[in-house]
Amino acid sequence: PAFARAVRLAGPNRCELLLVHVLPLTTPFIADGYAYVSPKTYENLEAATRRDAQARLSALLAKARKAKARAKALLLDGVPHQRIVQVARSKRADLIVMGTHGRTGLSKFFIGSVAERVIRLAPCSVLTVRTK
Repeated sequence: PAFARAVRLAGPNRCELLLVHVLPLTTPFIADGYAYVSPKTYENLEAATRRDAQARLSALLAKARKAKARAKALLLDGVPHQRIVQVARSKRADLIVMGTHGRTGLSKFFIGSVAERVIRLAPCSVLTVRTK
């Protein structure tokens, strides 16, 4: 839903739409105090995650262009809210449109809210669109 809203906003206004996906920094899985994942397995998981994210981003880029929106895509690594704010600042974004799950209570406390952090730190307005 956030993507569709961003395309609708960008299209008629001839704005450039910058699609950003951030792959969070990961660490090997730890269970019951054991933390060994072979480096090769870890590298394969990271590569598969990157390929999947790039494929999804490319599909969204194609949809945006099909809808006649001027669009570019960035696949980044890092802490999601920090990277989103950093890109918004460096590109002098007028608006950030992003999805939100609308978590509350304990799940918000433990998982956190990327959208909430972006709203607090963004150099521009932020439009959040709730997912279904």
